Amino acid sequence: MDEANMLAEKDIKYLYWIAAHVVLGGLIYLLPIVAKIYGVLIFLFGIIYVFKTRNKNHEALFVSAYAVGSEVLLRMTDGNPVYEFSKYAVILFLLMAMYFKGFSRNAVAYWVFLVLLVPGVLISTQVIDFDESLRKSISFNISGPVCLGISALYMYNRKISFEAINDLLALMAMPIITTAVYLIFYTPNIRDVVTGTSSNFETSGGFGPNQVSTMLGMGIFILFVRLVLFSKSKLVLAVNLVVFLGVTYRGLVTFSRGGIMTAIIMILVFLVVVYIKLNNRGRIKLNILIVIFLMILGGLWSYSSVETGGMIEKRYANQDASGRVKESQLSGREDIMKSDLVMFAQNPFFGVGVAKSARIRGDMFGMGKLSHNELTRMLAEHGAMGIMSMLILIVTPLVLYIDNRSNLFVFCFLVFWALTISHAAMRLAAPAFIYALSILKVYRDEENPLHRQQTD
Repeated sequence: MDEANMLAEKDIKYLYWIAAHVVLGGLIYLLPIVAKIYGVLIFLFGIIYVFKTRNKNHEALFVSAYAVGSEVLLRMTDGNPVYEFSKYAVILFLLMAMYFKGFSRNAVAYWVFLVLLVPGVLISTQVIDFDESLRKSISFNISGPVCLGISALYMYNRKISFEAINDLLALMAMPIITTAVYLIFYTPNIRDVVTGTSSNFETSGGFGPNQVSTMLGMGIFILFVRLVLFSKSKLVLAVNLVVFLGVTYRGLVTFSRGGIMTAIIMILVFLVVVYIKLNNRGRIKLNILIVIFLMILGGLWSYSSVETGGMIEKRYANQDASGRVKESQLSGREDIMKSDLVMFAQNPFFGVGVAKSARIRGDMFGMGKLSHNELTRMLAEHGAMGIMSMLILIVTPLVLYIDNRSNLFVFCFLVFWALTISHAAMRLAAPAFIYALSILKVYRDEENPLHRQQTD
């Protein structure tokens, strides 16, 4: 079978996957029990698949990526066996992968990262008022960093082809497409529910707009990459464009800016990286593509403005419904960040303990809200250990990139991680898993010695 037919077969399979996940979105809306079955099947299939294949071709990464993409959908439809299902699933799948394939002995930095989390947990458990709610809070707050640590231990400098990582991202996008379809069924008429410029729960499936926007933003980025790199036929190009516009529109009307702004910055970073690697002819083609794309997006923005009665423009201008500029640029998050810094100043070495910052914030400042910024939360709850942890996370992928230039997405992944944890902490598995993708050792097929031997 020649290469052209192989490409055609892959495209057909890709289109079938999209169609199946579009239908799934409608089924979950019409029959809510489908969401619960779907959640259980992800978990069971993931375990069986990794065990059966013995993780020979990174199967654990693929099922983990799918679990990450489905997290918000399952949360908003009550399809999760447990709330932190996706984080636990990723941890389990990758532990199974390490059992079959091991992990790099050079990943010392991430062992240190995990060890640095321990003092904060111990401090939280050694208190008089330790109860079930605090135990759950500790689990909620520590599951994200642990998921990141386990993901990083497995992915540290592990070799994977460029084609495989793109397939992995495509798989992650599938349940995000289902999420967008479900949102269309949930709120078909945007005009009826948009009355202000605050984050809108009605347009977000009745769930947290911040988390919904975050995952739709990731979907926007993935679909943009597929438009640029993997739309070789007119049919695939048309489908990718329609799906991209649909996901982007539903992301915009959540009125949660974090995920959308993150997607825009990721796309800009991706374009810069690609532009640097292209020759002059390729750059001219990319310039034309960008101009056409900006025109299409301009039309989508105009449509969104009409459907929201101009509210979307006011939202991104940080105005209220009357057009007055809001006092807070970060929806009040800056006050929480300031309180985190106060707690860090008072407990600079080991912090106040995991999950304790919200309680202390309620007692000291009268606002017992969870932190949306993982950096300030780490400072408040882990103290100096938190600083060292964040330095490890920032420096390690940058050092590895020196010998990892084939990974076009390193900086895109790091941007997603850094911006997401600054507005949504680590409530989702996505920032943990996607951060770890930045330390994979990516190679092109022509760089693989085995591939060269087969084609010589």
